[in-house]
Amino acid sequence: MKPSAIIAAIACTSASAFAPASTARQNTALNLKVGETAPDFALEDQNGKTFKRSAAKKPLVVYFYPADSTPGCTVQAKAFQEEIQSIRKEFKADVVGISGQGAESKQKFAQELGLDFSILADEKDAVRKEFGVPKAAFGFLPGRVTYVLDKDGVCTSVYDNLGDAASHIVKAKEALAEMKPAKKAGFTLPF
Repeated sequence: MKPSAIIAAIACTSASAFAPASTARQNTALNLKVGETAPDFALEDQNGKTFKRSAAKKPLVVYFYPADSTPGCTVQAKAFQEEIQSIRKEFKADVVGISGQGAESKQKFAQELGLDFSILADEKDAVRKEFGVPKAAFGFLPGRVTYVLDKDGVCTSVYDNLGDAASHIVKAKEALAEMKPAKKAGFTLPF
C-alpha cells in the first residue's frame, strides 16, 4: 500500500474524541481539556474586525480547520452556516472558525460561501498551538477540532475528527444542548 493511501485512510477513519460536559476534569488527547478555561485570543476576521474570545459573554463554538477553500473545510463551513441562525436563536451562542491563512483568504472564502459568522486568521498558528490542536495524518496536516465553550470560556466538549467535517456541527449542537438549562415544566392547578 502506498504511503499516501495509508495517510488518506487514517485521516478518513481517525478516531473521534467527543468528551461530554462534566464537573470533573476529563483528559483528552488534546491540550485543552474539558473543564479548563480556553486561552484568550484576539484574531482578525474576514471583515477586518478583531474578535477577542474573552469579550464573547455567551457560549462559543470554536472550530479549527486545516485550510480555506478546501473540500472538507468548505463542507464544514457550509454546515455551520446552515445552522448559525439556529445556534444563535436556540442556544444564544456563536461560532468562530480558525485556520492559518490570512485575512484576505478568509474574506474570499467567506464571500464564496456567504458566511455570516467570523472565520479568523491565525497566520502563525499561535492560537492553534495554545489550544493544543493536534496535527493529523502523521503531522502532515493541521487538525480539525471543535471546542464548545460556556459563557465563561470554560471548555465543555472537544470533538476531533479530520475525516468527517460535517459531523462537527452535529456534535457542537449536541454539546450546546447539554449546556442549555432545562425548561421549567408548567404547573397548573386542577381547579
